[in-house]
Amino acid sequence: MIRPIMRNQLFLAMPSEAATIEDMSVGQDLLDTLEAHAHECVGMAANMIGVRKRIIVFDDNGTAELMFNPEIVHASSEYSTKKGCLSLVWQRPCRRYRKIRVSYQDESFKTCQKSFSGFTAQIIQHEIDHCNGIII
Repeated sequence: MIRPIMRNQLFLAMPSEAATIEDMSVGQDLLDTLEAHAHECVGMAANMIGVRKRIIVFDDNGTAELMFNPEIVHASSEYSTKKGCLSLVWQRPCRRYRKIRVSYQDESFKTCQKSFSGFTAQIIQHEIDHCNGIII
């Protein structure tokens, strides 16, 4: 189901809670909502659709990926950039890493680790910030 985008910054600033298997439908809602906003958005966290759970979706070179409870376990090559967000009306400066390794649960709630770099790594860091209540 496509959900409306949350823009309330007080809500977005609250850290999210761990996702459980009962939150699978939220993951599908995120995928649907990302697809509906693909012309203007490359990633989303559950709080962006009004759900305070640690769930993210992102475009990984043309494929939508879903992660439950993502955590960055390694990061390297820090740099400065500017980021925009569907929940905000302007861009803001931030620090990011060119390479990251993420631990997460997949759609079966199997624990996985995967490395990302470049723009995909930047997207994931932004969405994990959302999970942590960090507004760029």
